Amino acid sequence: AKSLEDMEKAGVATSIVSVTQLSKHIADDAQRRSLARDCNDYAAKMVADHPGRYGMFTALPLPDIDGSLREIEYGLGVLKADGVGMYTCYHDKWLGDPLFDPVFAELDRRKAVIYVHPSVPDCCLNLVPGISDPAIEYGTDTTRAIARMVFGGASQRYPDIRLIWSHAGGTMPFLIERFIRMAQLREHAPKFPQGFLPEAQRFFYDTAQVANHTALTCAREVIPDSHFVFGSDFPYRNAAEHVEGLETCGVFDTAQLDAIARGNVASLLPKYVGAKA
Repeated sequence: AKSLEDMEKAGVATSIVSVTQLSKHIADDAQRRSLARDCNDYAAKMVADHPGRYGMFTALPLPDIDGSLREIEYGLGVLKADGVGMYTCYHDKWLGDPLFDPVFAELDRRKAVIYVHPSVPDCCLNLVPGISDPAIEYGTDTTRAIARMVFGGASQRYPDIRLIWSHAGGTMPFLIERFIRMAQLREHAPKFPQGFLPEAQRFFYDTAQVANHTALTCAREVIPDSHFVFGSDFPYRNAAEHVEGLETCGVFDTAQLDAIARGNVASLLPKYVGAKA
């Protein structure tokens, strides 16, 4: 009910729901699998109960690989979800680590959409006294995961997955010079004949928590206009302030804003493109 109210206030026609944190610190695989299944069944009920208002990204019980493969089959095959949701890291492993290869291979086979929300790695919990972990780590860990996906070769090994990163790629756009130069080093250059940018620009990036002039001006120097998609970070933030931020930041014109709102997802979620607020 709160979600629908938030959508109405902002003029949002359809929301694609996902789980921000699936209790990755649960040690028991059976409990993690049960929680993922409960979340997915609940999301599927939201979709069924409110036709056209919701889509869903399937929650996975990672780092449990076998359980995640089963949940991919259930979520995408049975529930007909729009994609899967992942986190940037699981304990001390970032997306792109070989541990996750079986999951990425299956998602690549399905040409699946993967939405990635940041997390906090074990190394950096409560690192700065008095500062909440997400304030710094969410943007930083998104960047770690992008770097691991690209420089570890996963983005090239699995070319048919469609990745959406949260928060305009975290700190990646600001650090772009470092990544461009890193791709030119002897140990990396053979893998990147075109450099780092073409890999980073294959991904999509949402606008949650970055609907302001400073962040989007930087991000737009790296990310193609066609690869921005709307994000609200509800319930931690609301959709209306992101709509207002995008409209008043002075970075995008009316046509580009409309593309961010719906047109840019045409290749990812085509069945929703015609939805009107």
